Amino acid sequence: MIVDIFSDPICPWCFIGKKRLNEALALRPDLPVTIRWRAFQLNPDMPAAGMDRQTYLNAKFGGSERAGQIYDRIRMVGQSVGIDFAFDKIRQTPNTVMAHRLIRFAQRPEINKADLVTDMLFDAYFLNGETIGSVDDLLAVGEKAGIDREALTAYFETDEDTEEILAEDAHARRLGIGGVPCFIVDGKYALSGAQEPESFLPLFDMALQETEQQPATQA
Repeated sequence: MIVDIFSDPICPWCFIGKKRLNEALALRPDLPVTIRWRAFQLNPDMPAAGMDRQTYLNAKFGGSERAGQIYDRIRMVGQSVGIDFAFDKIRQTPNTVMAHRLIRFAQRPEINKADLVTDMLFDAYFLNGETIGSVDDLLAVGEKAGIDREALTAYFETDEDTEEILAEDAHARRLGIGGVPCFIVDGKYALSGAQEPESFLPLFDMALQETEQQPATQA
């Protein structure tokens, strides 16, 4: 079973959604699941250097007061899944193409650390206030995850995967994905948003049932 997750490392609901997916998988411990991380940008027009956090809040939410109301709710939901969001530590909102490139590099079969790297990016940004937008930030995350620093440095010195990431983001929007997280099971069954763990179970069951029926159908 393959679960594709369209996500952005600076999306708090994606952080929550990942925790809830983990809870759902714990309810189906025998499921053979492969997770594939897919690129989506909350802010596709973000400058490459990112943006001052206050400037971003003013542009996106009309100021700190409205943003505070939204983030208070997110903080409350986050606590229910063990996330202690530290929004006050965030000083810059980054462009996330480079972070998506790190995830893509970590997703290579010979590395197989995309899940760990994604969790670490969430932690770095939402718990520690790290910018996760510069090469130095991302090299530190990669090295902490056990990825060879020299290989990752060489990768970042190229534009490899950049076009693919931008194309994947555009493809998601053509599919009608306007927000994340969005979970797609076996390419057929979709769940949008940071739903409760139990919401995943019908999708798992439908995908599993279809898989079990395939040999009889092919025969």
